[in-house]
Amino acid sequence: MIVRTGSILGYDLNEKHCQISYYDETKDEPETLEVAVDNYQIPLMLGYYKDHWVYGKEAKRLAAINEGCTVADLFGKAVRQEKVRVGAKTHDAVWLLAKFVSLTLEKFKEIAFITFSVPFTNIDMSKMLKGIGHHLGVPKEYVYVQDYKESFCQYMFYQPKELWQYESALFYCDAQEIRAYMLRKLNTISGRGNDMFVTVDEVANAHMKELAAIYPVLNVDKAKDADERFKGFIQSVFEKKVVSSVYLTGEGFENNWYPNSLKVLCNGRRAFLGNNLYSRGACYTSMRKCKDYDEGPVYLDDTKMTEQICLRMRVNGQEGWHPIVAWGTHWYEADGQWEVILEDTSDIEIHVETLAGEELQVETISLKGLPERRDYSLRLQIEALFMDERTCKLTFKDVGFGEFYPPTGFQVEKVLHLGGINGQFNSMS
Repeated sequence: MIVRTGSILGYDLNEKHCQISYYDETKDEPETLEVAVDNYQIPLMLGYYKDHWVYGKEAKRLAAINEGCTVADLFGKAVRQEKVRVGAKTHDAVWLLAKFVSLTLEKFKEIAFITFSVPFTNIDMSKMLKGIGHHLGVPKEYVYVQDYKESFCQYMFYQPKELWQYESALFYCDAQEIRAYMLRKLNTISGRGNDMFVTVDEVANAHMKELAAIYPVLNVDKAKDADERFKGFIQSVFEKKVVSSVYLTGEGFENNWYPNSLKVLCNGRRAFLGNNLYSRGACYTSMRKCKDYDEGPVYLDDTKMTEQICLRMRVNGQEGWHPIVAWGTHWYEADGQWEVILEDTSDIEIHVETLAGEELQVETISLKGLPERRDYSLRLQIEALFMDERTCKLTFKDVGFGEFYPPTGFQVEKVLHLGGINGQFNSMS
């Protein structure tokens, strides 16, 4: 696939706004689409006026002057799968969200890879956003969905190593509350190669009534109170931790109301302020997928698989146990299909490795009934299909070998019962 500049995207999407970052080949890193001077946020609003759809600031202007029809809360309505009346027509909210996304991406003529970064993700969110990506003309296998914690993690993978040598902190602040997240390395058992596993925890949150008074208009006395409370909040978060870097994001940090807190944040560590971290982290994920780059740390959380399914194969001349389902994926996104060429017709051995313990699950697939053929002329299609988070069905099917050997109709299935995600991730902490 030929990938042109601006075709590898990260898309931050939440209840209030969206933001777009794209891979700039000339700089070999993401750039964020600027919608105004130093402003990357596009309001999540859709408008319809004189048979024409508008979005963002133009839709907000229509709402302000009470012209046409406007729709707010697009994200929430789509998640709830609501019906929305716009003028004389009723639309699915998911369709309206897809319309909004397509309008914001009109300048990107050929999208090859896109990663959506959202506050939370699950099977329904994944299906919805992959469907929207497909609506844009992007194959579903090139549409990825991750939550904000994973976007922070993917962003950090591309920062200098000294910034996440120990733990790295992210503080999010809006008009009502502050939340603290910590990126840290996980303790995994030995014998799992050189992979490093990391996670992001929400370690603390606080509702601060002073924030409502100082945002967006600064009140000096309230700001001092908020600064003191935030400083104490930081000290409690950092207690007994070695923190290499700190990131501040969210509209609540736009006013400089926290000078004393900033001194604590910057004491022996580097601090960064910005609001495009999630879209850039999403763009980095698209870059990794585009370049088929599997090296580097693996992100895990309590929604990700801590097991992987391996077959012994020779890939690029290297023989070994290669994962067809890798740990660190969501079970509902782990389905796949591959073709392999067998060297002989002996049974196939499957290894299921777990990060939460030392046990190795070994399963055997009988190939009885396959014809004897010369080496490298027996081609099998392998399909992995997850029924739920604990059940994976593997199907092995003879697909023949060109004009020389037609398919025989041989097919065998194996159902693997996995440990699931419940309780395993926590044991690695």
